[in-house]
Amino acid sequence: MSGLNTPQQQAVAYLDGPLLVLAGAGSGKTKVITEKVAHLIHSGQMAAEHIAAITFTNKAAREMRERVGRRISKSAAEAVTVTTFHSLGLKFLQEECRQVGLRRGFSIFDSDDQQGLIKDLLPAGADKDALYAAQGWISKMKNMALSPEQAQEHAKSLREKDIAALYTRYQGRLQTFNAVDFDDLIRLPLQVLESDAEARLRWQAKLRYLLVDECQDTNGAQYRMIKALAGSRGLFTCVGDDDQSIYAWRGAQPENLDELGRDYPALKVIKLEQNYRCSARILRSANAVIANNPHAHLKKLWSQHGEGAPIRIWSCKNNEHEAQRVAAEIQYLVQAHSLPYSEFAILFRGNHQSRPLEKELQLLKIPYHITGGTAFLDRGEVKDVLAWLRVIANPDDDAAFLRAVTSPKREVGSTSLEKLAQLAHNAHVPLSLAAQNSSYMSALSARPAAGLAEFSRLIVKLRGQSKNGKAADIVRAVINESGILAQLRLETKNEALFLRRKENLDELAQWFESERRPSGAGDLAAQLALLSNADRGEPGNQVRLMSLHAAKGLEFRCVFIVGCEQGNLPHQSSIDEGHTEEERRLFYVGITRAKERLYLAHSAQIKRWGEQVHLLPSKFLDELPEADLHRDGVLREDQAEEQQARASVHRQAISALFDS
Repeated sequence: MSGLNTPQQQAVAYLDGPLLVLAGAGSGKTKVITEKVAHLIHSGQMAAEHIAAITFTNKAAREMRERVGRRISKSAAEAVTVTTFHSLGLKFLQEECRQVGLRRGFSIFDSDDQQGLIKDLLPAGADKDALYAAQGWISKMKNMALSPEQAQEHAKSLREKDIAALYTRYQGRLQTFNAVDFDDLIRLPLQVLESDAEARLRWQAKLRYLLVDECQDTNGAQYRMIKALAGSRGLFTCVGDDDQSIYAWRGAQPENLDELGRDYPALKVIKLEQNYRCSARILRSANAVIANNPHAHLKKLWSQHGEGAPIRIWSCKNNEHEAQRVAAEIQYLVQAHSLPYSEFAILFRGNHQSRPLEKELQLLKIPYHITGGTAFLDRGEVKDVLAWLRVIANPDDDAAFLRAVTSPKREVGSTSLEKLAQLAHNAHVPLSLAAQNSSYMSALSARPAAGLAEFSRLIVKLRGQSKNGKAADIVRAVINESGILAQLRLETKNEALFLRRKENLDELAQWFESERRPSGAGDLAAQLALLSNADRGEPGNQVRLMSLHAAKGLEFRCVFIVGCEQGNLPHQSSIDEGHTEEERRLFYVGITRAKERLYLAHSAQIKRWGEQVHLLPSKFLDELPEADLHRDGVLREDQAEEQQARASVHRQAISALFDS
């Protein structure tokens, strides 16, 4: 356990029962989890195949897997389960599919598929607000682990009762399609674990020791899943930080950390308070802010990194002025201190705040990357190929069939598809099988019938190849033989754009060549559905622009938080509702992303819906220790030379703009 501080060593060594590690920002929680996996194996306390480390994102799981791999043997590393909650749920359902009425090769509906299905079930003429409300409420019910029947009882208003009835029909339709949605990947395994003692004991025997990362982000269903797997033995280490719980809007319940103590009275709590990231000034400010929230276990972060630079508070005229100051300061720091662009982050409450920042960064030719663009798996051409893969893997997947049969277009219009759907419904068969029935095809016009026949021939051919062929080869065969690539060429006039879209498809194929990927087309399609854009690719040497929510888990030498105004941070809705605790946690997360320099900017007025709105500085700025701040208009003697250097760089930048 060399290289660990005393609390970290205690957390790694404790194996006598349930353990909660309250890990402050930058305190080395991933290192603790990694070392504990190694300790469990090296001490002989637990075989590798009985250990499961569970986190929330594929990126975090990948990082943890790599770290574990460096501490234990290759065979042990392959035996340890390092996974996300949803991937674990998928693995469970693949083994226990009959328990929940699924057949092997089931599909996973993404958000678009969900919306398409719900839209079909809603009354004719229902608007997008009704669609989103229904989708959100159903997801909320599933995150609470409520079945359609239980949701009916839970519903209070007439609107909720209507959506609960729709939830019943929606789930029935999923069953017909042999499909699940993302929320089902937690709800359905939990249903089995809580109702079937034999299955529960079987999985408890498989996963005898659990390590759960970011436990404060668990929702109700995920927390119950942990309890069901851990059982009364309580052999687990949960790592979390209630001060960094910022995902209540998607169901996270930070109170789950308190719940652990009630469910497991023998729970041991260890605090990790030494921060390895931030300067002392930044930590004092973070501690001062978060102390205003109620705590069951108050932490006080400290660091050995020295005092560091004062935190700068900028009072700006408007968004444009704010953006100009940020861009100019980045340019100065890059030139004066030889900092790479990748060490800068600009954080904001909402993505719409990026527009003036982009404009100013472009003017000064500062490279930047915005987190939160179109997700890789949401790109049209990628979704088209995935739809083909899903039909190949699961003939019952009607949603995938409807997308694949029109990607590329093959003279099969909506009228013909509606007629086919009616025939399939009457015969109780999926669309893909109906399309292979010659008697059904005779009921359609010649051109759509021919298009469907050609599509069916290709699907049957590719399905045959998928049984024995390599995964990457299946993907490439779909790309080339489906006509998707040819269609891209026809519809994309710009050569550079065509090549970028083709590269997306090449990348998709390459993903299947990675180690330890499943071999069957069904498993492949299911695994792909679990990926997210946040887990793919690195932005390189560019300034990072992202929301405060997206910044969690990251760190930068220099951080700018813009839009620190009442009504924005904290958001007006939280002010109106009388609770700003989560907004304060969000601000705390932003502060603790900075290692050396932190800038907090607020504007006197902002443009909102075409009108100028006057705002006050965020109340969170008043919670910062004044001694650690440098506000506008106050210049210390030791900063005069620095100010002159700044002015010189800014003049050079302005001259360069005119010269170009």
